[in-house]
Amino acid sequence: MTRPLPYYVNRDLSWIEFNRRVLEEAQDTGSPLLERVKFLAIMSSNLDEFMSVRVAGIQDQIKAGYTKKDFTGYTPAGLWKRLMKRTARMVADQYKVYREVLRDLTKQGICFRDIDELNAAQTKAIDDYFQEIVFPVLTPMAVDQSRPFPLLHTKELYLSVLLGRDNVPPEEEPFIAIVQVPSILQRFVPVPGRLNSKKTEFILLEDLIERHINTLFNGYTTIDVHPFRLTRNADLTLNEEGAEDLLEEIEKEIRRRRWGMPVRLEYGKGMHPYALQVLQEELELGENIMEIDGPLDLSFLMRFASSLPGYDSLRFERTEPVYPQEFDHAEDMFTILRAEDVLVYHPYESFEAVNDFVTEAAHDPDVLAIKMTLYRVSGQSALVQALAEAAEAGKQVTVVVELKARFDEERNIAWARQLEKAGCHVVYGLVGLKTHAKITLVVRREQQMLRRYVHVGTGNYNDNTAKLYTDFGLFTSHPVIGADASALFNEITGYSSPYEWKAFGVAPTDLKQKLFGLIDREKAHALAGQPAHIVAKMNSLSNQEMIDKLYEASQAGVRIELIVRGVCCLRPGVPGRSENIRVISIVDRFLEHSRVMYFNNGGDEEIYLSSADWMTRNLTRRIELMCPVFDPRLRKMMINVLRLNLIDNVKARELLPSGNYELVTNDSPPMRSQFEARKIAKWKN
Repeated sequence: MTRPLPYYVNRDLSWIEFNRRVLEEAQDTGSPLLERVKFLAIMSSNLDEFMSVRVAGIQDQIKAGYTKKDFTGYTPAGLWKRLMKRTARMVADQYKVYREVLRDLTKQGICFRDIDELNAAQTKAIDDYFQEIVFPVLTPMAVDQSRPFPLLHTKELYLSVLLGRDNVPPEEEPFIAIVQVPSILQRFVPVPGRLNSKKTEFILLEDLIERHINTLFNGYTTIDVHPFRLTRNADLTLNEEGAEDLLEEIEKEIRRRRWGMPVRLEYGKGMHPYALQVLQEELELGENIMEIDGPLDLSFLMRFASSLPGYDSLRFERTEPVYPQEFDHAEDMFTILRAEDVLVYHPYESFEAVNDFVTEAAHDPDVLAIKMTLYRVSGQSALVQALAEAAEAGKQVTVVVELKARFDEERNIAWARQLEKAGCHVVYGLVGLKTHAKITLVVRREQQMLRRYVHVGTGNYNDNTAKLYTDFGLFTSHPVIGADASALFNEITGYSSPYEWKAFGVAPTDLKQKLFGLIDREKAHALAGQPAHIVAKMNSLSNQEMIDKLYEASQAGVRIELIVRGVCCLRPGVPGRSENIRVISIVDRFLEHSRVMYFNNGGDEEIYLSSADWMTRNLTRRIELMCPVFDPRLRKMMINVLRLNLIDNVKARELLPSGNYELVTNDSPPMRSQFEARKIAKWKN
C-alpha cells in the first residue's frame, strides 16, 4: 500500500533542494563557463550561512533536550540526521562538478596546477612570491602545555601541521601546530606563463604555504599538513528590552560571533587521524565533520571568475541597466510623478533613478522632510550621502536603520553613526521587530499645500545588489499611499494608536489578515462558479497558516500559481488538497528577489508589490509592507512579467508532490524569462 504524502515539506530540507538547484546551474553546459564557476561559489556561500544559522539553531535545540516535532513532522534530532546525510551527498556532487569545471577551464587555457607540475622558472617565481609576500604575514601557532589551543575564527582557512623531532621516540605523540592561510591575500596565485604558451596558470595559496612549511618550524620534520575550516554559530542573541543602547549591544554580539559554538568542521581528504582527533576534541565537535576531496571553501571562485582579465567569451554578455525612460529627459522627477506613477524593474532598469530621487529631494529647497528605511546598503552608498546632505541643509531627515540585518550589522552601524553625525534622526526600529519594509517618503511644499512622494520597493536600497537581483520599485504621489506612508513612519518612530490602513498591508499588525482576506475573496468567486486565480511570487513560503489558507482556496477551485525561488513548504498536487496549485522556481543569471501578488478579483485585477516573503518571521516578527499598484498600465506590465515567469521552459523548475524539482519541459519554443525581460522598455511604451 502506498504511504500517503505528508501535507508539508520541511523548511530546511526544502532549502537543501534550493541549493541543489544552484548546483545544477554550475552543471549546465549551456551556460558560459565562468558563470558556472560563479554558481559553485554561490553554493558554498549559501551552505556556510545555512550551517551557521539554521543548522546551528537545530543543534542548540538538540543540546537543550527539545524533542517536540515541528509541523512537518520532524524532531530536531531526526531533522539534523536527515540534513547531514543530504548535505554530505550534495557536497560530494559539488566537488564532482568542480572537477568537471576544472577540466573545461583547462581546455580553455585556464589551469590550476599542482606545484610539482611547474617548471623551474615558474617554481622560482612562486618561491620568490612566498618569501616576499606570504612569509611575512604568516603566524605559526604551536599547541602544547604552555600554549593553549588558539581561537579559530569562523570560515577562515587553516593548515594543521604535525611535526616530529629526531630525539623524540616515534611512539610519542607528534607535535601539532596551526597556521592560518591569510585571507588578506588572494587565494589563487598567478604563475608566470610558460615559454610559447598562451595558458593562464594558477596555484592555490595553501599549496604554496605547504611547500614552504618547514621554514616556519626550523629543527622539526613535517609529518602531515592538511587544510581545515571551522564554521561557528553566527546567530545573534539579543536582549533588546534589557539593552540600554541597542547599537552597543549589537556591537558586543558581533564580537561574540567570533567564538560562537562550533557547528561544522571541514577538512582535507587524507588528514592524519591524530590531527583530526585533536581538532575534534579541542572544538568539542561530534559527528558534524566533513572530509572534502578538493580545495576547501569554493567561495573564492566568485572573485576568481569575476576578476580574471579577458575571457569575455566565457561570461554572459555584458548588459547595462537602462535609465527609466519616464525620467530620462525630465527637468525634475516630481513634475513627472505628479502626472503619473512610475514602475522600475531592476536590474534591467537602473537603480540610479532611486539615487536621483533622494538626491533631488535633498537639494530641492521646497522639500521639507525625507524619511527612509535602510536594511542592506552598499559600501559606497549615494543614498546615505544624499540623506546626510539633506540634514546638513536643514531638512527633517529620519532614517530607520535596521541594525539586525544579518551579516550586515557592522556596515549598518557605521552608516547609522555617519547619519547621526550629519544631523539625521536615526531610529533603530521597534523592540523585537526587524524593519524589513523598503520605503522612502518625501514631503514637499507646493502652492500652499504639502504633497507626499513615495518610493516603495521589493528589494533593498543597495545599488550593488540592484544589478544582480530582480526587483520592482514603485514611484508615486498617490495621496492614499502617501497618507499610509506617513502613518507607517509615525508608528515606527513614535507612539501611535493602530492605524486603519487605506492601501498598505503592514506586518506584523494586519498583513497576514489582509492576505487571508484577498485569498478568501478568490475562494468566494470560485464557489460562486466565477473565474478565480492567484499568482504569487516570492523568495520563500513556509508559514503553516498561509499554506493551509492556500490549500482551502485550492479545494474551493481557485487556480493558484506560485513562483517561489527558494524554500517552499507547500506540497502541490496532493489529492483532495492541492490539485489546483502549481509551484515553480527560477534560478538563473539574476537572483529572483521580487515579491509580487496577483488576484483576479472577478476580472477587476489587482497587483501588489511587497517586501515580505510568506514566512512566519516576515508575517509576525518584522515590519513589512505590501502596497497596491493602482495604475492600470503598470499593473499590466507586472502581469506580463509574472506571465513570462510562468511560461519559462529553460530555467524554471517545477515542484513535484514528492518534494523534488524537475526542469520544466514542453513542446513550446524555448523561453527564458530573464532574457525576455530585457524587453521591459517595450512594454512601457
